[in-house]
Amino acid sequence: MTLDLTPDQLLSTTRAVRKRLDFSRPVPRKLIEECVDLATQAPTGRNRQRWHFLVVTDEDQRMVVADIYRRAMVTGGGAPVNARDLRRMNSHPGTMERIFDGVQYLYANIHRVPAFVIPAVEGRTERASVLDQSMTWGSILPAVWSFMLAARARGLGTCWTTAQGSLERELAKALGVPYDEVMLAAFLPLAYTIGTDFKPARRIPRDEVLHWDTW
Repeated sequence: MTLDLTPDQLLSTTRAVRKRLDFSRPVPRKLIEECVDLATQAPTGRNRQRWHFLVVTDEDQRMVVADIYRRAMVTGGGAPVNARDLRRMNSHPGTMERIFDGVQYLYANIHRVPAFVIPAVEGRTERASVLDQSMTWGSILPAVWSFMLAARARGLGTCWTTAQGSLERELAKALGVPYDEVMLAAFLPLAYTIGTDFKPARRIPRDEVLHWDTW
């Protein structure tokens, strides 16, 4: 059974869910399989279909993965925020505070999430050309977004995170992934949401991002 959402509502209300994940309800395997089936209908570079989805629900395995996630969050860091980013973040007061609060909440409760979904793609991009990078990432990102949309339609919540990146090799080893051949693209917590009344996010004005004919 899916939520009664129009395509526009589905696209505009699929949010990054951190604090409204229901830790008390297991996610049925059938629902996850349905989401993967829809995800693999996404476009992919040269139709090579190099995507993979690792799903972790076993309690012991989840504890191992949660520990790696937490350590990666501490050691991973990220690119510094530049002036343009800061201006955009400050365009909606309180937004970043809520995001940071949600990140801390997920960090503290990651072991309680009933399912982890780790999308992966064959091929690594460390020394790849821009063309090869775009084809590789373009062969997994649309599929993951489709997965997240399918999850939302079924009352499930997700959140794209990349915190696992700094410890990707260790995570790959824990999951039996051939690191030299397959790249772990993201880390998605997956659970039913507490309520389904998500709303569109506030965004910077269209005029700041839309360009006609020239920049």
